[in-house]
Amino acid sequence: MDNRGLVRLFQFTFFAAIFGLWYGVTSTGYVSSIFLPELPVLARAFVKLIISGDWISPLQVTLYEVGCAYAISITAGTFIGFLVSRSKFSTRVFEPLFSSIFAIPLIIFYPLAMLFFGLGVGSKIALGATVSFFPIVLNTISGFSNLNPVYTRAASSMGASGFLLFKRVLLPAALPVILTGLRIGFVLCFLSIIGGETLGSLNGLGHKIVFHAESMNTAGMFTYIIFVIIIAFILNTLVLRLERKGAHYR
Repeated sequence: MDNRGLVRLFQFTFFAAIFGLWYGVTSTGYVSSIFLPELPVLARAFVKLIISGDWISPLQVTLYEVGCAYAISITAGTFIGFLVSRSKFSTRVFEPLFSSIFAIPLIIFYPLAMLFFGLGVGSKIALGATVSFFPIVLNTISGFSNLNPVYTRAASSMGASGFLLFKRVLLPAALPVILTGLRIGFVLCFLSIIGGETLGSLNGLGHKIVFHAESMNTAGMFTYIIFVIIIAFILNTLVLRLERKGAHYR
């Protein structure tokens, strides 16, 4: 068996062990169904949710929030990051400043976002854009500011300047680092928006989780939790593939 097959085997074994333990503690009554539903009950609830289509509206809301927030963070993060990287002085000033702010748990500012934008999509977009901005801007600064100056001098000596220098030298060299920041920013954007929806919202996947939790509908709550995990896995896989394709642009 090759390494890839061995990795898949260990991954399958890991999840099988988790579900096996889940089935064991719930079927024997060791853990009450109030806290953890039995797997057959959860499976029926999940199938019922998919068939009913009740997930469509909250998924649309969440994806809209993620899309808007991520577009804002990409635009602002890459633009500001590139401008900062053009000067060693500005890099020395802003890179540690952005890093220090990024170290703060920015979720603590969510009540402020709700105060300004309300419980609707605006507060979630503000939170997601803010959280995802920092890994994007930091990686953009790092990607452009740490380029080997030999590349720039060689291209300039051959007459490359302006946009041509950016397109042929700067961007290809910095792209792998920037793409990593974009991937991390997307993951944090999705996580922060789901978190914001669970803290205070009118719709969305996180809102559904809290709604079922407050209704003591444990099966419904876990159904939406699993649904969010599946959506997160799909989105992360897509972003990883886009990152790999982008890396081939070099």
